[in-house]
Amino acid sequence: MTVRWFEWEGAIDTAATAREWTEEEGLEEVTERVIEIEERVRREGDKAVLELTNELDAVDGPIDSLRVDPEVVTGALARLDGALRGSLELAAENIRIVAEAQIDEVQRFVPLPGGQSVTVREVPVSAAGLYAPGGRASYPSSVLMCAIPARVAGVERLALASPPGPDGKVSPVVLATAALCGVDEVFAMGGPHAIYALARGTETIERVDVIAGPGNAWVQEAKRRMYGFVGLDSYAGPSELMVVAGPDADPAWAALDLCAQAEHGSGPLLVAAVESEVLDAVETATKSAAAKRPGVGDAPLALVCVPGMDDAIDLANAFAPEHLELLAAAAVPLADRVRTAGCVFVGPYGATAFGDYVAGSNHVLPTSGAGRYAGPLGPGVFRRKISTVEVSAEAAAKLAPHVDRLARAEGLPVHGESAMIRTEL
Repeated sequence: MTVRWFEWEGAIDTAATAREWTEEEGLEEVTERVIEIEERVRREGDKAVLELTNELDAVDGPIDSLRVDPEVVTGALARLDGALRGSLELAAENIRIVAEAQIDEVQRFVPLPGGQSVTVREVPVSAAGLYAPGGRASYPSSVLMCAIPARVAGVERLALASPPGPDGKVSPVVLATAALCGVDEVFAMGGPHAIYALARGTETIERVDVIAGPGNAWVQEAKRRMYGFVGLDSYAGPSELMVVAGPDADPAWAALDLCAQAEHGSGPLLVAAVESEVLDAVETATKSAAAKRPGVGDAPLALVCVPGMDDAIDLANAFAPEHLELLAAAAVPLADRVRTAGCVFVGPYGATAFGDYVAGSNHVLPTSGAGRYAGPLGPGVFRRKISTVEVSAEAAAKLAPHVDRLARAEGLPVHGESAMIRTEL
């Protein structure tokens, strides 16, 4: 793990400096390659997606079909270890309860003084594309986090993309979880080509309305390029964690929390504390823990000694971390001041790992500072609002002159005529 100490320059400047250092490099190269993949999928459809899957997912033998046989999916669930299935079902139930609590009223009727009314209702999108990463690990938890809120939202068709392993097959646990969640279609594909196939459609894959799920910089760049073509959850890239360590924080616990997030890859890690002795202890414990765990990548760890705990929260709000742990006394009032983190874990027992799996919160969260304007994946991502306007004859007579006046002020007189003609009956 690469460690660097940062001088306190104020919350905003320190956050900017730390993020610049911890963010992934080479995004220009990623963008160029992703554009090439987009054009290839657009031109060649299934052929391009198959070739790219075989090329980029490094399968030992070429796969000849993107779609996973539904019987293989259901068979994976039947063969799943009973204890593991129980854990998945526990996580699924907690995620479902939290998702259901987020559904608003389906319809709101708003009568207005002029005699007109506006009804706003929510409807689910028809089809959602879900992405579960692969590569270093399989992510059945991401299937839960994406599929359950989509089902709670009322989406009719769920299509899951997940990259095959070296044997050319999607992880059996991912397939089993897809069956557990009632996913309709599973495709053995990953990376940017999977995003483009879901967004644009191919001969085999019917296009979707919304795409959701975490992924690396390549996946997120492909999602970004599809913004406006399909709906998206947020920028949910490489995992990141900020820890606010109070004087009573256990360095060994903090170290394992940091190493756990480093298992996902080289996403940014940041620790802030009032006392330099605390930072020293966390640094030592983290280096020691990482050295003993080969699955922990070479993530960048930024350490900041802050003037006070309020400054630590200001730093968190400026950094907008995906995960924020408050390992400090009086963590609850501190949590109330957090405005930008994707998910806040309060108190010494609130390890981010609980949120990754079973706490009920969603682990598809905004990264790279996107927490300033986005939040956790939930049913709202898979729903859209429709407004219905009813204007009576009496309301038209009252409102038309105002429409005409405003329209002419904007240089759009025909808008005014369109309203005024309804007063001539």
